[in-house]
Amino acid sequence: MHKNLEQFAKGFGVTDMKLRERSPNTRRALAVAEYAREQGKLEAFRQRAMDAHWTQGKDLESDVDLRALATEAGLDPDAAVAASNDPKYLARIDARREQAEEVGITGIPTFVIGNRAVVGCQPYEVLAKFAEVCGAKRKS
Repeated sequence: MHKNLEQFAKGFGVTDMKLRERSPNTRRALAVAEYAREQGKLEAFRQRAMDAHWTQGKDLESDVDLRALATEAGLDPDAAVAASNDPKYLARIDARREQAEEVGITGIPTFVIGNRAVVGCQPYEVLAKFAEVCGAKRKS
């Protein structure tokens, strides 16, 4: 699976991936993202978390790594780690997951147009074809 993922990423110019042996459970990192959203720093945290996972081989389940990512994103690291276990933020994540499952979303990313969806990271050509099938017109 890693070789396929690395080959796919190369098609997007990503050549410096550092993949871990197993995919992390990102529920706590997503809870930190909810905290970051409230602080107006969602994009800063999101970018650092993506880089940490895909190119730095960091562990999104680790308090040490979550603390470092929060600090880099300009968040209070203690508050961020607390948010990762806070029932308020975890409930938001669970509710979004349940809502996604109710409409048939089985993975991320999922691209939705109308009542159709494409699941998973896809090449541009697949997404362009999907958009056309759903009625989008190509710009000339």
